[in-house]
Amino acid sequence: MTGTSESPTIVWLRDDLRVADNPALLAAIDRGGPVVLLYLLDEASPGIRPLGAASRWWLHHSLAALGTDIAERGGALVLRRGGAETELPRLVDELGAGAVLWNRRYGGPQRRVDAALKSALREAGLEVRSFQSNLLVEPWTVTTGEGNPFRVFTPFWRACLAKGAPREPLEAPASIPGLAGVPGDELEHWALLPTSPDWAGGLREAWTPGEAGAHDRLEAFVTDGLENYAKGRDEPGTDSTSRLSPYLRFGEISPFQIWQRTQRGDLSPAAEGNVVKFLSEVGWREFNWNILFHFPDLHERNFRSEFDAFPWETPTPPVLEAWRHGRTGVPLVDAGMRELWQTGYMHNRVRMVVASFLVKNLLVDWRVGEKWFWDTLVDADEASNPGNWQWVAGSGADAAPYFRVFNPVLQADKFDSRGDYQRRYLPELDTDAYPDPIVDLKASRAEALRAYEYVRRGDHR
Repeated sequence: MTGTSESPTIVWLRDDLRVADNPALLAAIDRGGPVVLLYLLDEASPGIRPLGAASRWWLHHSLAALGTDIAERGGALVLRRGGAETELPRLVDELGAGAVLWNRRYGGPQRRVDAALKSALREAGLEVRSFQSNLLVEPWTVTTGEGNPFRVFTPFWRACLAKGAPREPLEAPASIPGLAGVPGDELEHWALLPTSPDWAGGLREAWTPGEAGAHDRLEAFVTDGLENYAKGRDEPGTDSTSRLSPYLRFGEISPFQIWQRTQRGDLSPAAEGNVVKFLSEVGWREFNWNILFHFPDLHERNFRSEFDAFPWETPTPPVLEAWRHGRTGVPLVDAGMRELWQTGYMHNRVRMVVASFLVKNLLVDWRVGEKWFWDTLVDADEASNPGNWQWVAGSGADAAPYFRVFNPVLQADKFDSRGDYQRRYLPELDTDAYPDPIVDLKASRAEALRAYEYVRRGDHR
């Protein structure tokens, strides 16, 4: 079929659940004719990793908010479920669509699906275009002088910054020329929300998913948190981090919008002094996506292959459950795991501590922890989640040396000296009900260093 400017345009939404700064949406409107916004819940395409439980909760509320935003502009959000290579052409045929537009994604299985669809739809006579939307810098445009991907963050981010300021974000369309009567699923029928039991009460208290919630959160951070960011970001008992990660993960806000907001002239001098540090954390997200683009098995395979021989131990169920549910007897670790269980989130400093405790004090394979975070974090994405776990384990890009073992007691003394964070999540901390540690920190650190030496010396060869 050959589309005309009056034939419908499908905008295939993925990790870009917003109407502002959405290049695919604006290009569809500019094309003329009706616009159909599609979200596919694709759990069937090969290699696509199904969402964890906390992410499914977020997705439900994000789609509900997005559907309202689109309807207020005259459009409609169409929900379908199934493999993209089947469902997208089916909708094209139903509508007689002339174009399909989307914003790019960067995981290996997703890129294979997108490339196959782009080829097939173009062969069928459709206009198919993709756009840069969710990363400041396209991964294939940032390489070393030898043309290889960067393996270390600092030169990577320096190369990104050398490209100049990112583009300005795009305004939200005032209206969307919708197409009435396109059949789709009811969101409630997807059963994304927990019911038996409903464990999401803490998530509901902590978060407001959706594009409006994203911008409210950004504004609150810029106004109240950025001034103390460089120091306060390491203190879990203070509200000095942006907490934008789940909104970025689902594309309810773009990195271009975040960048632009930090460049406005209404920041206090103290806040302005912390912009570079904050944007470097946005850069760390870009770095992880760059790594994933070149190393698509990041959640399954050691980035540094020498760690394939690491002598991980198989944890007993009681030990693993103690870590998962915050009953290790190590207060900062337990507080972090309780925060995760209650809110779907964990302070970044504490993430490093609980990951180090699992991987180095308990000698548990980092993939075990990565899978737990994938299921329980509202901000778990394909790049940052495994990338950060591998960073702590020592097996990843720009990794912390394996011999750096975060001592959770010293970390608590340094970053939560009054115990505010620990007591918030451990009301039993100063009572006889709080358990003894499940492992000796000093002895387990020594065991971890012996295991590291085994790999470093190549004794396994």
